[in-house]
Amino acid sequence: MVAESNTPVVFADAAYSPKKEAGRIFSMLCQLKSELNLPGDLESLAKNVEFTSDRDMIYFPIPFKETETTAALKGIEALVASALADLKYGKQARKIEIDLEQTTCFLFQTYLSTIDGMGKYDAGIKAKLKNTDLLEAQSDPYRRMSANLYATATPDTYFHIHGSLEANTTLNMIGLPPYRPDLKTIEDISECIESHVQQFTIDELEAKNKALRQAGVTAFKYEDFIATPHGKHNVALPPWAVTSLETTTPPVPLPQDVPGAKPRVLAGIKVLELCRIIAGPVIGRILAEYGADVLKVTSPHLSDVPFFQLDVNMGKHCTDLDLKSAAGRKVFDELLQEADVVVDGYRPGALEKLGYGATALTALAEKRGKGFVYVNENCFGYDGEWAYRAGWQQIADCATGIAWAQGAYMGLSEPVIPPFPISDYGTGAMGAVAALTGLYHRAVSGGSWHGKVSLMQYDLLLFSVGQYSDARGPDLGDGAEVDAGVVSVAV
Repeated sequence: MVAESNTPVVFADAAYSPKKEAGRIFSMLCQLKSELNLPGDLESLAKNVEFTSDRDMIYFPIPFKETETTAALKGIEALVASALADLKYGKQARKIEIDLEQTTCFLFQTYLSTIDGMGKYDAGIKAKLKNTDLLEAQSDPYRRMSANLYATATPDTYFHIHGSLEANTTLNMIGLPPYRPDLKTIEDISECIESHVQQFTIDELEAKNKALRQAGVTAFKYEDFIATPHGKHNVALPPWAVTSLETTTPPVPLPQDVPGAKPRVLAGIKVLELCRIIAGPVIGRILAEYGADVLKVTSPHLSDVPFFQLDVNMGKHCTDLDLKSAAGRKVFDELLQEADVVVDGYRPGALEKLGYGATALTALAEKRGKGFVYVNENCFGYDGEWAYRAGWQQIADCATGIAWAQGAYMGLSEPVIPPFPISDYGTGAMGAVAALTGLYHRAVSGGSWHGKVSLMQYDLLLFSVGQYSDARGPDLGDGAEVDAGVVSVAV
């Protein structure tokens, strides 16, 4: 049996329903009410949630329940938003529908974004975007491939080097120059870089990576990751956390809507977003959808991926501030006086060093008499020996075992990064829940609240809810085939 091109991957077992599975995962998350510090009337609100789908099919050629898990997260998000709406507008029955097709699109919407009818691969798109690729880490294919997964000198092991948005340091780390204009194709570039990575063992690459503070990581299998001290500790933690920073400031009611304006639960809430790439900015994007006034603050000296800005900056204002300059700090200090939420997506400890982390915000909250909601987003979490490490989605996917599972699903004996920045968007959804939860508690109890989310914890959540099948999945290169009850897509 062969599915038609562009038909979603489905199981031969018609009993499997993504809608039902999303509901199961949603119930599982609701049972973590205490651990996640969710609002007190969660049980009654949860009765209003319904998961809908026109086709009730699996869409991604991935072994993990990405759509179902994120739909469940969106259900939790809606519950907390509904609880906030009860505070602002009074209690009433609110029907909540979570559409699985829309959830699927949410997970790769950066590739669905267009401007003036042009998408990511249209030649004229660059003229419409601000060039944030300051160091050519994206526009130069050779430099871009400094962030990729390669075999090493250690048999059957792989290491994901990651030049982040700079490239020079990682390329020099493996003995390569910053530029190779003679290499024209992705194949030639990959062969060149992999041949240099293969000169080093896994241990040597980890040592170099640590010494130079790069974002690379060994590609672990899940069972090996959770056997590490870091994995063993973090696999036992809830998917995200919302904790109290201080309890001395009074409750802060949600601002009232402007007369005549459309009701929006976060209208009047001011958010400062200090993030790059996708996961952190998705938090701010979601808050903006609820009506928050979001200001994205970036350094004029730091790079970003230009096309990503099209989706993740939607609904926001953006500005450049140098927080290492007196002038930049003065402006930012003034912004902080009015802020309700601060979203921090930088390397762990970076804002603390600048004097703007949780400790400083707690002191400022007590001084101004109004609490903050501070949301951290990072790669490796906040406890354990690797919490200090920088990273991006690909790094979390390699560290936790996602990449090895994806490779096995494709019938390969090597790790493969799943398509699309799905973990980024899922982590952003968790961060939005954390922010909404903090705002709820600030409105009810006062104080300042600290939300913590990570790419690693989103990936561990995927493992905890189970995979579709241990059998081989779709053959992405040779059309389609059926194996162990899985129908694969002809491409």
